[in-house]
Amino acid sequence: MKISVELTLTPLQNEFEEPIINFIKKLRASDLTVLENPLSTQVYGEYDKVMQVLTTEIKEAFELIDKGLLLMKIVKSDRSDYEPTF
Repeated sequence: MKISVELTLTPLQNEFEEPIINFIKKLRASDLTVLENPLSTQVYGEYDKVMQVLTTEIKEAFELIDKGLLLMKIVKSDRSDYEPTF
């Protein structure tokens, strides 16, 4: 089953850029499709693989920050080729 996941990692600390950059680089290094914009990162692929990668990388990201927030939306379909029609 294909899924699309939108992630927003927000470290609640002054030093926030490095943990976010590290998290995104780790996602890019996976064999998943990863797209980014200024507000979030989208990950696309097979459910089991996406969740396996996210479980590992979210845990590592949380270990590198004192406090943080991660927002995640999951859609049951691969939306990586979405293009607006307006």
